[in-house]
Amino acid sequence: MLRRLFKDFQGDVLAIPGRLIALVFFLLLFLFPLITQEPYTLRILILANIYVIFAVSWDFLSGYTGQVNFGHALFFGVAAYTAAILNKYIGLQPWATIPIGAIVAVGAGMLMCLPALRLRGPYLSLVTLAFPLIVLGVIKAFPDFTGGEHGITGLARLSDSRLTDYYISAVVMTLSVFIMWKLTDAKSALVRTGIILHAIREDEIAARASGINTIRYKMLAFAIGGFFAGIAGGLLAHFMRIAGPSTLDLMLSFQAIIWTVFGGIVSIYGAVVGVYILYPLMEFLRVIPELRILIFSAIVIVILLFMPEGIAVWIRDKIERECPRCKLTNVWWRRTCRACGASLY
Repeated sequence: MLRRLFKDFQGDVLAIPGRLIALVFFLLLFLFPLITQEPYTLRILILANIYVIFAVSWDFLSGYTGQVNFGHALFFGVAAYTAAILNKYIGLQPWATIPIGAIVAVGAGMLMCLPALRLRGPYLSLVTLAFPLIVLGVIKAFPDFTGGEHGITGLARLSDSRLTDYYISAVVMTLSVFIMWKLTDAKSALVRTGIILHAIREDEIAARASGINTIRYKMLAFAIGGFFAGIAGGLLAHFMRIAGPSTLDLMLSFQAIIWTVFGGIVSIYGAVVGVYILYPLMEFLRVIPELRILIFSAIVIVILLFMPEGIAVWIRDKIERECPRCKLTNVWWRRTCRACGASLY
């Protein structure tokens, strides 16, 4: 049994450069505190882990179904406020408020999904912009309960130490990314949602004609995307100890789009790469606030100009080759497929 598992691991992970790099990255992520436990550095990485979940959830919803959502911050903010209210007024601890907030975000996803059943393309995108603004209006209408412009402050911490916060965020991020990756894997023999979501994105009418219940899978995508974005919102609220209007800011939605497109849309790991490059970069550029946005914009433009598919996807295409016969992924230097022996050139 162990020999079979190792053989599968060797063929499915070690033999595929992209997956091997991902494995090394996550190992280094968990070993990083052995190098340094400087609080500011850990803070940046904790926030990066949280935003990775948020960006990947946008890629899951919008990248894989084509339902481009400009109001993804709705899920993030609803979960953050829900967690804050449950902690502040009821006294629930983060281990309970975060999942409950994510479930409430799923409800928000179902509400946002209603226009998606009738609208497509730019019309849906414009409609989704309105939902965070509506919730912001509700929050400002009840300042005694929601804190108004100042938000709800004084929330319980995730844990008693910055190091524990780091490992909590790293574990939750790793599990969230892995689950969403498996759900979108078109080659998976166990989970078939990936290939169905691909079909809906490519041609919804053809998918419906082939017998796929596209409405059901759209609702599923909104629910799953909302759930993981809600997990990120709850984590941020308890880590920062505040849930404010910034969690519903439209710029937060656009940041998720920039991170994902920069790394590589419709890939899951592209959003991870995008966040881990751009978010720490923006934090370190705070030392030159006058040029911060200019440098950030220039980097994004240059990358998308020369790597329009995203930096992570561009690198993957350089180090991997797909067999034209059996569709198995091989390392770039191989001349023949490692399974069927077909020429890769």
